[in-house]
Amino acid sequence: MLVGILSDTHGYYHPALDEVLAGVDLILHAGDVGDPLILDRLAMHAPVRAVWGNIDARETRARTTEHVRLTIDGLGFWMTHIAGHPARWQRGMEQALRRDPPDIFVCGHSHILRIERVPALGNMLFINPGAAGRQGLHREKTCIRLHTQGAKAVAVDVVSLDKSPGAAR
Repeated sequence: MLVGILSDTHGYYHPALDEVLAGVDLILHAGDVGDPLILDRLAMHAPVRAVWGNIDARETRARTTEHVRLTIDGLGFWMTHIAGHPARWQRGMEQALRRDPPDIFVCGHSHILRIERVPALGNMLFINPGAAGRQGLHREKTCIRLHTQGAKAVAVDVVSLDKSPGAAR
């Protein structure tokens, strides 16, 4: 399977997303959607699962949840917006992950692209796709294309949206 992962669009749909998400089987949005129409536009490419973030208003929250747990191609996923990262988890997150660790954990919020294995949590793959929107301190707009096969994450492509062929120039 091919999974598109993005976060922190803050109401902005980057024009390169149409090309980057072409052919994905599923899209995960890790919160701070900003405008629920973003979810509709993403859904033109593949089914979308999304969580709400701290900037998301009632209309977006009505269409999303705080946490999503699902199985994709035999891999357990857990996605939420605010979680911290393996060196500094948000209060209570490390304990929750230890109780029931997923194979892949996805979060957003920091706008900082980070992908790493976490041996202390069963070699869980931690993914923060950075930010795909224009708001925030990030310098580069990014998203992820995750390739899975036979209950394994086999490749992770980091996509710089402003440098991809479909980016507005």
